[in-house]
Amino acid sequence: MPIRIRLDEVLAARQVKAKQIAATIGVSETHLSLFRSGKVRGVRFSTLAKLCAALDCQPGELISYEPDAADLAAADEEEI
Repeated sequence: MPIRIRLDEVLAARQVKAKQIAATIGVSETHLSLFRSGKVRGVRFSTLAKLCAALDCQPGELISYEPDAADLAAADEEEI
């Protein structure tokens, strides 16, 4: 998947446990775990904003895009 969740890296850099962040932003540990693993199909902007506020970071630090060949091929087909 070309979208990569980098939350674990940010948590490690700030020496914060996922359990602490879940409690701070008011989401379940299960929900945060699913986000961390990339198993969710979307995330609410309000949740992303809370994460950024709690971790003092920008959304781009939590989520990155790494293009793959399938994405590029699909984009080329759409242009036709």
